[in-house]
Amino acid sequence: MSTAKDFNPTISHRFYFMRKGLLSSIKKNAFSLNGKLLDFGCGSKPYQSLFTVEEYIGLDYEKTGHDHRNEQIDVFYDGKTIPFPDQYFDSILCSEVLEHLFDLNAVLSEMNRVLKDKGKLLVTCPFVWTEHEVPYDFARYTQFALKDIFEKAGFRILEYSKQGNFVEAITQLRVLYFLEWAEPILSKLSFPGRWLQQTIIFLMNGWGVLKSKILPVKYDLYLSNVLLVEKVGNQ
Repeated sequence: MSTAKDFNPTISHRFYFMRKGLLSSIKKNAFSLNGKLLDFGCGSKPYQSLFTVEEYIGLDYEKTGHDHRNEQIDVFYDGKTIPFPDQYFDSILCSEVLEHLFDLNAVLSEMNRVLKDKGKLLVTCPFVWTEHEVPYDFARYTQFALKDIFEKAGFRILEYSKQGNFVEAITQLRVLYFLEWAEPILSKLSFPGRWLQQTIIFLMNGWGVLKSKILPVKYDLYLSNVLLVEKVGNQ
């Protein structure tokens, strides 16, 4: 089993910078998760192949801003209680989900409950992104907010990193802006329109890659936060 094609993007993909960075970050930290793993907000489980675990359970919320057809959800979440006993999981993956949780503190409390002492939680969540899955898009978080929120929820921060630099973030937003107004027009042109759209995205992303290599690297604007945290065990 390999990573889903749409989440292992080529340079002509509309989400190239966002998803290539997420794949790299999750792959880098995958070895830290083991045993029984809960994929919280799993969707189609695009990153399952990156993990070597005893059991991989996908959980998602039924009322979201997208269709669940063709997704690989094992258990549905009612938004209040994760339907598993205390300290059931050794690890949790939660990728690009926190922004859709209105009461984040309550959800983290539930994650803490079902996670074993010193169990690991790998989290990614966007810092710069357009509104999506509306109306279920509630927040964007800085690194400082996330560290404070997780520590108060009973977790220890093991690693933190930013995914995507300033140039990559700007390029990704430009691609999204282009698609917002151009895609409805180009889609009417059938194959020539699709070819033109892919070509323009390829050129925009390629120019972004080049600029990212030759310009000074800055991280005060970035695409996603990546955190590896550990549940604080009983002292």
